[in-house]
Amino acid sequence: MTTTTAPPSAPGAHAATREPVLRVEDVQLRFGQVTAIDGVSFDVLPDELFAVIGPNGAGKTSIFNVISGVYRPQQGSVTLDGKRLDGARPAAIARRGVARTFQNIELFANLTVIDNLMLGRHQHIHYGTLSALAWIGRARRQELVHRRAVEEIVDFLDLAAWRAMPVGLLPYGVQKRVELGRALAMEPRLLLLDEPVAGMNLEETEDMARYISDIRGELGVSMIMVEHDMALVMDLADRVMVLDFGVPVTTGTPAQVQRDPRVVAAYLGGELDAAGDPTDATAAGAEQVRP
Repeated sequence: MTTTTAPPSAPGAHAATREPVLRVEDVQLRFGQVTAIDGVSFDVLPDELFAVIGPNGAGKTSIFNVISGVYRPQQGSVTLDGKRLDGARPAAIARRGVARTFQNIELFANLTVIDNLMLGRHQHIHYGTLSALAWIGRARRQELVHRRAVEEIVDFLDLAAWRAMPVGLLPYGVQKRVELGRALAMEPRLLLLDEPVAGMNLEETEDMARYISDIRGELGVSMIMVEHDMALVMDLADRVMVLDFGVPVTTGTPAQVQRDPRVVAAYLGGELDAAGDPTDATAAGAEQVRP
């Protein structure tokens, strides 16, 4: 892809020695008397896949809405590359390099795969309506550049077989892939993945896991992933934050999180053995739980 940065030697290999891409500090979000997020703080490092897990209603999607500007927190701050995001409009945040996928597919069903992907290039288009109608000069040159970028995404996500088809006719798993491609077309600095494998079968889930891994390893894009599939989270994430009723329970590596007694009791629904490892039943729950 033309926007690809040089791939790191290993995903997140030297992230700890660099400044965070995103920093969320003491964020609180309230709706009337209901507190959706209460004192949430975390960093996302370069080339890192940071996962957020927790039961339904824990505040996971609310965090995404705060980062992307849909909600404005009553307390705390959100910074991208050291510059404040909280208080900015969603379009301005998107221009800063924050892209997002959604739990429920948000595509234009009557448009082709290519046309849906081209929508992700909108913020990079710098010509007016008259130039577009005349189809000369700057408009023509830019359109060709954007088309090439989209075709590279088609190749990256193995969408060539469906490139000219209306999205509404495609299998569910392919539609989720197209939505991921539209987010990549924005050339994100930070990618928010909201339940990327929700509703997928095993084969589709494995395919999506491979694409997510490739995005981090080949494109060097930092990601935050909200997901209920514990097997996927524990396999892909560098670090995991656990939320419960909007309050952070713990943050650590997947291994650390799986061994945290608070997580085991409240989320994985099991217990630790004498050596501090999850019991067989708990380990099975970590693989299968869908809160």
